[in-house]
Amino acid sequence: MNTKSLQSQKHALASGAKQLSFLSNGIFGQGGLPTFSERIAATATPVLQPQKLEILQINLGYMCNQVCSHCHVDAGPYRKEMMSRATLVQCLEILKKTSVHTLDLTGGAPEMHPDFRWFVEQASALGVTDFIVRSNLTILRANKKYYDLPEFFKTHNIHVISSLPFYKKEKTDRQRGAGVFYKSIEALQKLNAVGYGKPDSKLQLDLVYNPSGAFLPGDQKALEKDYKKALKADFDVDFNQLFTITNMPISRFLEYLIASENYEEYMEALVAAFNPAALNNVMCTNTLSVRWDGFLYDCDFNQMLDIKVASPIQHLDDFDPAPLQERTICISQHCYGCTAGAGSSCQGSVV
Repeated sequence: MNTKSLQSQKHALASGAKQLSFLSNGIFGQGGLPTFSERIAATATPVLQPQKLEILQINLGYMCNQVCSHCHVDAGPYRKEMMSRATLVQCLEILKKTSVHTLDLTGGAPEMHPDFRWFVEQASALGVTDFIVRSNLTILRANKKYYDLPEFFKTHNIHVISSLPFYKKEKTDRQRGAGVFYKSIEALQKLNAVGYGKPDSKLQLDLVYNPSGAFLPGDQKALEKDYKKALKADFDVDFNQLFTITNMPISRFLEYLIASENYEEYMEALVAAFNPAALNNVMCTNTLSVRWDGFLYDCDFNQMLDIKVASPIQHLDDFDPAPLQERTICISQHCYGCTAGAGSSCQGSVV
């Protein structure tokens, strides 16, 4: 697998505009497949609009200790984008002023942000109902300065959601890099040791599965059962829930689809599996995504394509929930990923 980000390679697909252009032409531009806008026009939800804002998802930056082949963020060790302390303070102000009940920190590896612990301490003091940190697991064992993070998470009642593409070494390492699987298992065992994922504990530990190739995820409940059986038997690891997430045809996964000549077949599969029932629960309807520099997006995927919210309010500097509530959610062909089959979101399937 490639160990450099698209940005480091100076690849054309490092540009959100180039990705959007590709997604809007070819099989869609030639009329071979209906665009997402055309497809939902024939449903009971022809336009996506926000419901009540419940989740604030903050991308602290694109730096990561891994370079995963499917990463829609194009994260890596040499990405320098990091949220400033001033922007973090603005995020805290939003939590105070809105009805947000879930705070979702992501990256990159959010733990690598120099102000990560300070922000967690400040935000947890505000009494957020569900405080999520999305961890790649290996960061917890990457350096001694991170070794105490399981205890830190426990102190602040952090809900840990961690990527583990499969419960076997081969598929995980193929997608995430050599040695990642066993480092991830070690991190899970450390989290279990402080109470995470245990049947008698309130400390929530959830895992994320995403396919290792150009196919859609299987049934979430069935996969969860398989994961729990295998991880318990092989490594005595416990966790709470498994979330299945469809790989979005953007960034590195889009590059993989094109290079492997699977792009058209994958998009045909997404379009064929379109489920209008998923439109009612897609995450963009109750979530606001904040980029490291304070710009606002309907979701994390739109953020990576740089499709800012369709509102006069596009930055934290001008934050006003009322105009944002009146916006129409921006869509493109990648949105088929969230509406295929049982649907997909940062919290797994939606129907």
